[in-house]
Amino acid sequence: MTNPYRNLELLAPAGNMTCLHAAVQAGADAVYLGCEDFNARRGADNFTLDNLAEACDYAHLRGVNIYMTVNIAVIADEASKALELVRQAWRRGVDAFIIQDIGLAREVRRVLPEAKVHISTQMNTHGVDGVKAVAALGASRVTFARELTLLEIAEASEAAHEYGMTAECFGHGALCICYSGQCFMSSLIGGRSANRGMCAQACRLPYSLHNAAVRNALPSPGEHLLSPKDLCSIDALIELGATGVDSVKIEGRMKSSEYVSTVVGVYRAVLDRLAKRCDEYGVEDPVEAAARLREEGVGPTDDERRMLTEAFSRGFTEGYLKGRRGNDIMSYGRPNNRGVFVGRVAQAKDGYVTVSAETELHEGDVLEFWTGKGHFAHTLEGATFQGGQCRFPLAKRVGKGDRVFRVRDASLAFSDDAFEPRIGVRAHASLKIGEPLVIEASCLGASVRFEGPVVEAARTRAVSSEEAYEHIDRLGNTPFFFESLEVDIDEGVGIGFSALHKARTQALKRLEEAVLAGYRERKVPKAPQHVRVAPAMNRPCTVVAFATNPACARAAKRAGADAIYVPVLNYRRGEACVAGQLSTTAEQAGYPGKCVMAMPVVDKKPMNSDPAFDVWEYAKPGKPLFVENFGQLARAVDEGMLVEAGPHIPLTNDYSLQAMADMGVERVWLSPELTLAQIEKLGEKSPVPLGLTVSGYQELMITEHCLLMSQGPCDQRCGECARRKSPHFLEDRKGYQFQVVTDSCGRSHLYNAVQLDAAHLACKLIAAGVSAFMVDTTLMNVEQTTKAVSRVVRARDIAAKGDNSLPKAEGCTTGHLFRGVQ
Repeated sequence: MTNPYRNLELLAPAGNMTCLHAAVQAGADAVYLGCEDFNARRGADNFTLDNLAEACDYAHLRGVNIYMTVNIAVIADEASKALELVRQAWRRGVDAFIIQDIGLAREVRRVLPEAKVHISTQMNTHGVDGVKAVAALGASRVTFARELTLLEIAEASEAAHEYGMTAECFGHGALCICYSGQCFMSSLIGGRSANRGMCAQACRLPYSLHNAAVRNALPSPGEHLLSPKDLCSIDALIELGATGVDSVKIEGRMKSSEYVSTVVGVYRAVLDRLAKRCDEYGVEDPVEAAARLREEGVGPTDDERRMLTEAFSRGFTEGYLKGRRGNDIMSYGRPNNRGVFVGRVAQAKDGYVTVSAETELHEGDVLEFWTGKGHFAHTLEGATFQGGQCRFPLAKRVGKGDRVFRVRDASLAFSDDAFEPRIGVRAHASLKIGEPLVIEASCLGASVRFEGPVVEAARTRAVSSEEAYEHIDRLGNTPFFFESLEVDIDEGVGIGFSALHKARTQALKRLEEAVLAGYRERKVPKAPQHVRVAPAMNRPCTVVAFATNPACARAAKRAGADAIYVPVLNYRRGEACVAGQLSTTAEQAGYPGKCVMAMPVVDKKPMNSDPAFDVWEYAKPGKPLFVENFGQLARAVDEGMLVEAGPHIPLTNDYSLQAMADMGVERVWLSPELTLAQIEKLGEKSPVPLGLTVSGYQELMITEHCLLMSQGPCDQRCGECARRKSPHFLEDRKGYQFQVVTDSCGRSHLYNAVQLDAAHLACKLIAAGVSAFMVDTTLMNVEQTTKAVSRVVRARDIAAKGDNSLPKAEGCTTGHLFRGVQ
């Protein structure tokens, strides 16, 4: 069999050149990095086109691949610049590009057919449909959503292999509470878009959970109700390898070189240990091999687990790998690095503190003291160590018995050396009298031959074999070392040592050029002209209502809505929701006819104990279907449905709109992160009709973990959950209230505290090319629905007459239509 652990790629992060060195030296098989602005960690140091070639050369000389992230939503006027960045990065040696944007991914494959495209986790691929869809884009790899279980990873990996792709999943690092690529919280609250690499981490702030029917906040284990622990799969690597996934990814492009070195080193050691033991088994079935490894207890040591914790930890979790989604995944108590407990204060006197340490401390360690009045960090300096106690000066007040944690272990510090790890070379030197000096060298599949001056007989003192070997072996400040060096020398040879040095230097220079030739000889072809279809014709503007219950749906219809869109999860009997809470009375009349079915953003089977509901039950060929992920879109097109692409599929530039037109999409509903000016640019030449949500509360997050669990665990029978029958909201420290709605699959949806209303902009939006307005009534009752739909219908009708006199609604927001996002 193929050893799954031997071939499992360890993919490491690098936010700068030092971190790249740390990753490679620690044993990474591949490194991913960002260059300039088009990446999801714009706050990292990142690379530039000036030093990207250096980074690629360093990695490639050591047999390590470089993947570049271009994993953000690309706005219209950035698309050509992003494509040019990819072109220039490919010239400099990048092996693959990690891309979120559908249009950009397709355009890269068209313009640079030799370049590999890896689909980012930001594209929200969480099932076989998504895998098939990205394969059709020409991707060579797909990165799965972090919310998949081991069984789901196995199923999706098998599908990826069937379509000729490799599969990648996250194995370690920070977890987002929201499905990646679906978070609008950071942008709508603070103007910094998580989907554009500028996440402000609003999820790490304190919140309290409330039931609208109860005066006080509900009890919880802490106040960081949106803050998950960090993912750590070190104890699940056995099972992860057996899934067939090809690459395990470590998060951390904004973390230190010490973090990268430590975490990559631990995972490398454990993977090598598993691979060696698996080789010894010689069994055919990877599942059987995994069972034997688990039975024998092959895996990480306690010291390796401690090193991971000290590198950075908010507390560790295996995430959703084992199908668990309860409170043990969350770090309610604190949103930052916990470190490890090292001991307690034994004495505090005269400006000095003595700590009784349970583990060895070092000068330069960063300690965190937890006192009765809070906690603070201190760098350990001027310490004396004796008998398990550490005494050092401390200006701040602490008390006997206060707990002490270490959040940085100085002994794990990374010492950078750009020549490490050295590259092993096999070489042969020939010094034959009357023939040219010859040095042959080979490594990484490349071989070179260098001929120097003709070797002459010695006139005075001859050069011995040992001397020739010693001087050729002086590699000094080079990235090479000789794995083997053979010197074939005649007796009585006379040659200057400088000639040996020069010949060796030239041979190794040629060897380096030979290893990198495939990258340095790349030519960037001129981009072929993109053939565009004709822009969509101007159409009368329609008003649609998104309704989660029959009563509001009928109210919207009476108020003048041209169409009603109903989520398939709410179309089920017993799942009608009014203003975000379950309501049986709202179902008495039934939905009006010809409703358009709306698919959920996440359509994989739920982890809860309810029978799995097939969300495709109401999707019919020849009928309209509103889809919210790329996998759904491709499947619906294939099955002959009239597809409308929802705003959770980021379609924000000409490339992506053209892709939709080519696929036959009927309408694109634009991202809420676009400004009016950006919509105007898209509308000028959009080949597909455009829609925009103009009224309602905007969804900020979709979470696999149910946010109602912070008040206490539950049996996860979500279809029968009593908590869902009452409106709940999270309140921040400024008093803003964000309503929480948990659906029948147990997934929570968090909504903005302030209602969107852009009806007064109807005239400008229609002029910009928007031909459909949506009113999202998810958090509205019948009266509110009637009022909101009537307002938008009136705004549309006024705009049709060329008027723009509708007043702005008080207490509402126009979202990003004017303020934009970073």
